[in-house]
Amino acid sequence: MREVVLDTETTGLDYKKGDRIIEVGCVELTNHIKTGNNLQFYCSVEKLITESATKIHGLTNEFLKKHKPFEDSVDELLNFLSNDTLIIHNAEFDLGFLNNELKIINKPSIKNEVVDTVALARKKLKTRIANLDYLCKRFDIDLSARKLHGALLDCNLLAEVYLELKGGKQTTLELKSPVNSASNTTTKNDKGKKELAKVFASQKEIQSHKNFVKNIKNALWNKLDY
Repeated sequence: MREVVLDTETTGLDYKKGDRIIEVGCVELTNHIKTGNNLQFYCSVEKLITESATKIHGLTNEFLKKHKPFEDSVDELLNFLSNDTLIIHNAEFDLGFLNNELKIINKPSIKNEVVDTVALARKKLKTRIANLDYLCKRFDIDLSARKLHGALLDCNLLAEVYLELKGGKQTTLELKSPVNSASNTTTKNDKGKKELAKVFASQKEIQSHKNFVKNIKNALWNKLDY
């Protein structure tokens, strides 16, 4: 099962007021585990980055001048996302910005299935606080590299959080019984009960046991036909 963790950094908080995407990060997951296949790019914009936004992600208009606009990277992004499920922390924010960028260049909006890890965390952990820093600390995930926000960095952290929210590393284990094995096995239908291997005595062993039982007074074995 392929999923994509996605995050963006922006010039400000409101695309409706002209704010734009300036960084996109994506991390590929297979069965909730990072594959190492990532996508990350910066975007040059004419919109001035707010001072408060720069304090969060450290990006400046001067730095972004050497990078291409979003439009030049959009095909690579859409190909990477494909039709797979997107894992996003506060999905409404990132999808709002992404779909706004797509609208500007006359591209259709993103229709992928989305898992919002804010909602997932609140449901699983029964907590109102669900920011990424809090979740990383709760799951003992190393935050030392997060001096500033960054789309790819945050995607990697979110991938670890998502794995924990889905049940932790045990979800990656595949415990399969070998085919035609003589060892004890369990099946889906036996509700966890084990089938024990049957051991049969030879005729010589049976006769030896009968001779032994003759010397036992009122032995229960004498009542059995074996």
